[in-house]
Order: sequence, then C-alpha cells, then structure tokens
Amino acid sequence: MNQAFLLMFEFFKTGLFAIGGGPATIPFLMEMAERYPWFTMSELSDMIAISESTPGPIGINMATFAGFRTLGLAGGILATLALVFPSIVIIIIIAKFLEGFHENRTVQAVFRGIRPAVTGLIAAAVLSMIRVSLFVEENGKLRPQVKSLILCAVIFVLLQWKKTKKLHPAVWFLFAAAVGIVFQF
Repeated sequence: MNQAFLLMFEFFKTGLFAIGGGPATIPFLMEMAERYPWFTMSELSDMIAISESTPGPIGINMATFAGFRTLGLAGGILATLALVFPSIVIIIIIAKFLEGFHENRTVQAVFRGIRPAVTGLIAAAVLSMIRVSLFVEENGKLRPQVKSLILCAVIFVLLQWKKTKKLHPAVWFLFAAAVGIVFQF
C-alpha cells in the first residue's frame, strides 16, 4: 500500500474514532507504534510528555511528527490534515443541525454510551503510559525504574496537599525536568 495513503488512512481513522480529544488518541497511536516504523513507543511516550507541557493536542503533534518523519513536510501536512478532517466534518454537520441535535433523545443516548467507552480507552492508555514510564522491559520481564517510581510517588503525595494542589502545572513540569536533569533519569 502507498505509504502516503497508509499514513493518511491511519490518522484519518484516529481522528474519526478518537472521540474525547487528545487522551483518546493514545490507544490508536500506541497501535501505530506497534504496527508501523513511523515512531516507537518510547518516542510516543516522549511526545506525550512534550505535548502535555506545550501547546497543541497530542494527536496533532504525533501526526505531524510521524508524517514528517515518513514523508517529509508533505507527509507532516497530510497526516495532520487526515487527523483533523473527520472532526471538522462532524462539527460542520452538528452545527447545521445543532438546534434539534442537542435535545434529541437518540443523540443523548449515543453520547451516554460513548462516554464510558472513551473513559475505558483513556484508562487503558493511562495504564500503558504507566508501564512505559515506570517500568523497563528486559529479557521479556518488566523491571521497575526505581527513580521514576519515587518521583511519581513524591508528586502524587505532594498533590494531595491543599497548598501544592494550587500550583500551576508548569511548576510541576519544571520540577520534574529539574529532577530529571539532576538525577539523569
């Protein structure tokens, strides 16, 4: 299959089915990392960390990265457009019928069914990211990364206190980056 078409198809599919935005794209991106040489799971993990600390959705950043890596500038543009195209079409359709759309019982039932599915996709992605971030696979076995586990536990505990809960997320990213530099994760 033509590489450009395959790239566009995979990101179009992600854009079409990843209801719920950035975090809902992660399971689709993880599947791509396993099936195609566009990016590795480690690169996906890094991109998620970067995407969470910079403007821009995870899916768009990853589509642009994978497309650029695979087919250069044109690939980056194609993959990004393929990802956002379904959302644009759906939003245009919804906007056209918005008046009756919101009150429609069938539409409400559909979204009541979609919400738990999206929650499940996001939970699966979170568990996978925990595995990638806190463990390393050696000889087919998972081994905990002690420094990463300690940092995760410290941040979790600090986020339980009222004073530290109010800190801006940028403070946490800077703190984690400084710890990474000091301890050379």
